[in-house]
Amino acid sequence: MKKLFLLIAVISISTGVWAQKGKVTAALSFIEQGALDKAKEALDAAFANEKSKDWFNTYFAKGKFCQAVFESDNPKFSSYCADPLAEAYAAYEKALALDTKGGTKKKIITGMIYNSLALDMYNQGSKMFEAKDFENALKSFATQIEITESDKYVSALDTGMYYNAGLAAMNAHKYNDAIKYFEKCVELQYQGITPFIQISESYMGLGDTAKAEQYLLDLPNKFPGDENITLQLIDFYLKAGKYDNALKYIDMAKAKNPSNYSLYYAAGIMYLNLEKYDEAIAELGKSIELKNDLYDTHYGLGAAYINKAAKMFEKANEIMDVNKYSAAIDEANAVYEKALPIMEKALELRPDDIDALKSLQELYYRFRQKDPSLNAKYEATKAKLSALQSR
Repeated sequence: MKKLFLLIAVISISTGVWAQKGKVTAALSFIEQGALDKAKEALDAAFANEKSKDWFNTYFAKGKFCQAVFESDNPKFSSYCADPLAEAYAAYEKALALDTKGGTKKKIITGMIYNSLALDMYNQGSKMFEAKDFENALKSFATQIEITESDKYVSALDTGMYYNAGLAAMNAHKYNDAIKYFEKCVELQYQGITPFIQISESYMGLGDTAKAEQYLLDLPNKFPGDENITLQLIDFYLKAGKYDNALKYIDMAKAKNPSNYSLYYAAGIMYLNLEKYDEAIAELGKSIELKNDLYDTHYGLGAAYINKAAKMFEKANEIMDVNKYSAAIDEANAVYEKALPIMEKALELRPDDIDALKSLQELYYRFRQKDPSLNAKYEATKAKLSALQSR
């Protein structure tokens, strides 16, 4: 009788254990059916029981469950996990750690579970990137990389993931991370010259202009004949305020491609910043001659005329002779007048631009006595500007 009692006790204990472990099996079945509400109930019961809460299969089922929550279109399931993919990955890793015999690893490999998880991480990161949530996009892409680099991932390496992570890091202003990922792209020869340029820009973000410059100066040795290098050097020197260097590369680029409107635009804006208005007017005018449908170029040229005229007024105010003063004022107004049709074209290209409207309001006001027809334009511009600013 004693032996029989012991046997019954052992059977009872085993039955209790398997009853709880059966919850895990049930949860996996419910996940396959898409019944995630029932799967959650079964998993909650399994985690609440001492016999099954630390079982590797319980964590494996949790991983499947969390991943299914992410992939589900049913909004009622979204509250089940705060961060479903991160929780899924953590659960799979816990299952792997608890399973000393390696069965879970085989299931993950043969089921290509980490492949699907990496793809989910990519999809999540892409959506976050599009929503300009760059920090969380970086987390998703970084986890995708970690999963893909593991020995549980069964496929060729996706080199694009490093570039995605680098872009997210740059936009999140995590420049050291960006450099790390772009250097991986360089190592894998992905996207040619582009990651080199991104590395230079990341060093600029860190404030290390010397390294940023050196990276660009080394590029002609790596990519001989690539015109993008010259353009990047122009952009770099303009941003760094090294205008003499910028002009040198602009002239080099013009010699190779004299019809590139952007080169004249770059030179014009540089001269505008240097308050060399005649040079700015010549360069921006040439840019418009080559391509006449860009707001920035028209606004820049209009600003060059306005700033030049303002300087002329300052100098005129220093003239003591009445006749000479009057002649100088007339000359300044003639320059102001040249800005008027250009600013009108800028506004035509960008109808709700506040800067163009402000400039035009001042110009219409200045010349409305000379040309009464500008009164209506002045009032309309003033009203539109007021409406836009009150939004």
